[in-house]
Amino acid sequence: MELKVQLLNESATLPTRAHDGDAGLDLYAAEAAHIGPGERWQVATGIAVEIPEGHAGLVLPRSGLARRNGISLVNAPGLIDAGYRGEVKVLLLNNDPAEVFRVAPGDRIAQLLVTPFATVEPVSAEALSETARGDGGFGSTGR
Repeated sequence: MELKVQLLNESATLPTRAHDGDAGLDLYAAEAAHIGPGERWQVATGIAVEIPEGHAGLVLPRSGLARRNGISLVNAPGLIDAGYRGEVKVLLLNNDPAEVFRVAPGDRIAQLLVTPFATVEPVSAEALSETARGDGGFGSTGR
């Protein structure tokens, strides 16, 4: 399956896969940013994508940035619907309490996962079917 990608400016980089078989495509910054401790910043990638119908694009954090620099995504995962044709931007959050995080054009800042989804139609129900878990939520398994 192909993913059509439009490069919107000279700083834009086509998404790449680090290794054969990787699920995510690396997304690259198309601009510089300085994100102070506890700050968030919207970083442009300089690309627009054509997500295939029946699929969604999920913008996910890079584990290396989280481990080394405390960088996460504010709205992880970010969702790109098939009908969106605007620039992909990444909302980075600097969780480091002391260090400024610097982004340069060409830095890998996130990953894009294109995945199929089921189209469901919500309907009102008087009750839901019984399961072994029931309504057990956060921490209900005791682990």
